[in-house]
Amino acid sequence: MSDRDSSSDINNVNTSQAQNPASAQPKAQSQDQDQNQDFEQQFQRWQQDLLATPTPAPVLTEVGRVIEVGDGVAIVTGLARALADELLIFASGVRGIVLDLEPGRLGVILLGPSEHIRLGEDVRRTCKVISVPVGPALLGRVVDAVGLPRDGLGAIAAVAEHPVEAEAPGVLSRSAIFKPLATGIKAIDAAVPVGLGQRELIIGDRQTGKTSIAVDTMLNQIRSDVICIYCAIGQRGDAVSRVIGALKKGDMMARSIVISTGDEETPGLAYIAPYAAMTMAEYFCDQGRDVLIIFDDLTHHARSYRELSLLLRRPPGREAFPGDIFYVHARLLERAGQFTEEVGGGSITALPVVETQAENLSAYIPTNLISITDGQIYLSPQLVQKNQFPAVHQGLSVSRVGSKAQSRALRKVAGNLRVTLSQFEELEDFARFGTRLDDATRARLKRGAAVRNSLRQAERDPMPAVEQLAVLIAAMEGLLDGLEEQPLVDAMQHIRALAKKQLHEIEQRIADDKELRPEDSERVITMVRSALETDSETDFQADLEARNGPIS
Repeated sequence: MSDRDSSSDINNVNTSQAQNPASAQPKAQSQDQDQNQDFEQQFQRWQQDLLATPTPAPVLTEVGRVIEVGDGVAIVTGLARALADELLIFASGVRGIVLDLEPGRLGVILLGPSEHIRLGEDVRRTCKVISVPVGPALLGRVVDAVGLPRDGLGAIAAVAEHPVEAEAPGVLSRSAIFKPLATGIKAIDAAVPVGLGQRELIIGDRQTGKTSIAVDTMLNQIRSDVICIYCAIGQRGDAVSRVIGALKKGDMMARSIVISTGDEETPGLAYIAPYAAMTMAEYFCDQGRDVLIIFDDLTHHARSYRELSLLLRRPPGREAFPGDIFYVHARLLERAGQFTEEVGGGSITALPVVETQAENLSAYIPTNLISITDGQIYLSPQLVQKNQFPAVHQGLSVSRVGSKAQSRALRKVAGNLRVTLSQFEELEDFARFGTRLDDATRARLKRGAAVRNSLRQAERDPMPAVEQLAVLIAAMEGLLDGLEEQPLVDAMQHIRALAKKQLHEIEQRIADDKELRPEDSERVITMVRSALETDSETDFQADLEARNGPIS
């Protein structure tokens, strides 16, 4: 077939299609109808699925209004269903906690500056209580009362958030205190021992060294695996900075948490700070760890709560404190203790600090805390005036349960320490009248003075148990009698150095909580005598060189 014939056939076909356009229209219409049916079926299926989906519950948002604003508190109306201790959010972003429930109004303590809140501002419920982050990520950090970082090291990757208020464990969840907590301070470990899980009050006037004892106790935990939490309540920023610096210098900051609420902040943060610290401690305790927590100090905490209560027009009681101030501290300290293996086997040791005025131990807050805790370490201003640091008053200090956890070796050596010191103080008062004394009385005065001076200890210098043992044996055996202040300090330093080198076996016996054998005591006495003889020869050599010049 030629090309002309094929082209003519194609033209004929096109011509026939052009002449019959109606034959292509039914096909296009059938395709459109199929698409419409598919779309209608898909729409019907979607509509059926939508109708079968459960209807979401309506979101109920309760909004109240601020009718009064005070210094750290606010009065809110319109939230009839709000609960006690519930967290509220103000329109300005400030958070608050419901403290008072009254008909038609709520008393709210603020966790932020009250200057940001205006009258008539909206307040919304959260249906939650105030919570703080917990977990290992908090170790080595400085946070505020709600767990927000203050050290500029970024956000905290917390494991969870736990409420700051929790019920104290029951009696069946607790066990007897049987392990000692070494403070590294001779005057405490020997005469007023503290056990893991104990609540020991540190009490005294201003500038008597209360914070120093607490910080030294934390620094001494470098020899153990105890986790430390320091809660500064109403403290100045420079004081907290010094504590942080001491922890960093002593390599304890990595195992510590610092919670700081300054005296310039709202009293609501100071009120919840110790409860937040206890919540963080409970997390580690539930993991089977031993935790030491310092509350510095609960006097500021009580004053913050008194301020909030008076602003909320609660009726004042003794010293203008509200009637539930005892319960405020009791429910906090009852959460500490030594717990059984069924609940983790951990412990929380609490060392609350309280300040007295003019040595008045019978004031309201000090007597409350003395009755709540398991003993107290009293720091006397009179001993401070005598340059006796730490100024632990052995007569007014007591540990009700810690003596059971004291190591046997230290208990044997320090058994007569309190009696020796009390008798010495009586004789010292009697000798002030200028009475002529016999040789036996003079000897007892020398012994008592040596024992008291041996309890002196420099700040930020906690001592291991074996060094304490060597110094106490030297003092109780009369080897330090008659030494002046500076020679006594030098002798104790030499004894400590030799004990660290030569008494490894005795150190192991102390760690194993074994009795001190007679040969062990003799070994310590021999070591002390050699140390004193070396010091005497060194002093004689120094005096001779000072008089005649260097000896070739």
